[in-house]
Amino acid sequence: MPNYKYLIIGGGMTADAAIGGIRQVDQNGAIGLISAEPQKPYNRPPLSKGLWQGAKLESIWRKTESQGVELHLGRKARTLDLRNKSVTDDQGTVYTFDKLLLATGGTPSRLPFGDDHIIYFRTLQDYERLRGLAEKVERFAVIGGGFIGSEVAAALAMNGKKVILIFPREGIGANIFPRELSLFLNGFYRQKGVELLPEEFVIDLESGKDRITLKTRSGQAISVEGVVAGIGIEPNVELAKAAELEVGNGILVDALLRTRHPDIYAAGDVVAFYNPALEKLIRVEHEDNANTMGRMAGQAMAGVPSAYHHLPFFYSDLFELGYEAVGELDSRMDIVSDWKEPYREGVVYYLQKGRVRGVLLWNVWGQVEAARHLIAEPGPFRPEDLKGRLPEKQ
Repeated sequence: MPNYKYLIIGGGMTADAAIGGIRQVDQNGAIGLISAEPQKPYNRPPLSKGLWQGAKLESIWRKTESQGVELHLGRKARTLDLRNKSVTDDQGTVYTFDKLLLATGGTPSRLPFGDDHIIYFRTLQDYERLRGLAEKVERFAVIGGGFIGSEVAAALAMNGKKVILIFPREGIGANIFPRELSLFLNGFYRQKGVELLPEEFVIDLESGKDRITLKTRSGQAISVEGVVAGIGIEPNVELAKAAELEVGNGILVDALLRTRHPDIYAAGDVVAFYNPALEKLIRVEHEDNANTMGRMAGQAMAGVPSAYHHLPFFYSDLFELGYEAVGELDSRMDIVSDWKEPYREGVVYYLQKGRVRGVLLWNVWGQVEAARHLIAEPGPFRPEDLKGRLPEKQ
């Protein structure tokens, strides 16, 4: 029965960051990691970004094994016993712990058809499957016009593939971008050779020997050789819920990243946490949150806790365009756009009741911290107050 001072469930960026946080405080305490994935922890953003633009596969590894940790890979944690402070995996192995971190991430949402003919893009295995397919066939459908769908469509197109992007809203990224920017992206993607089917739903899939046919709500039949879907994830709260920890849209934690059990922490995509700047519970599925929250959870487990008041940022690359974003981006909010060059360079502010709730830095760099400070300010702000506010001089 393996016994660890620190046990981590999950093998993603959050888990690796937590191990780093532990080791900053405790150089010798025994650490164990249980991960359903067969690979050691790796950076996920390159899967839809850099690896399609010439980055080497070996660049993604986080070298977790160098930090003095026992890795139990290809194992899924099945039960969590709070009273006995133990975890049992799918092979029947029981692990005991002093401190536990739940970094269980999320599972891609799936369509009710298509089975294994659809690649739900999230893991290294998904990347390797898509890369292998892209080396053999030419025509792909990407379902979903959000974060993952827009990145994968761009990656495939930049590698010379014929891509059709299918999504239910009027424009790419319509949930977060102002309408005029979202519609600009439609035209921009078409100029890059991507075929678009906006305001359309895939309702069924038929597979043949060499082709896959997607059927849409409007009656179209789309013939492709590969299908990728990016339609969101569901946080993996099952283990925590079965153990009667508090869950909602994620595992609920306090400011020190503890669950209701004082020796059990949670971090990363799976966590719902209170952010003081936004004054609400949020759950964030991006790299900055994984790295920062994971590190702070590890430090807290090792006896150096501090309140997680960090407001994470996220970023994306869409062909030669790119952005960084902070806070809440919701296209239904009051929006103030401050373009230096329309849709090529500028800052978009998202407001509620005169307060800035989110900032989109479109081809504007080095302003994330300034955006965080702006979101924390009480306001109220008028549109004219925000014109020229960012970027701040470095």
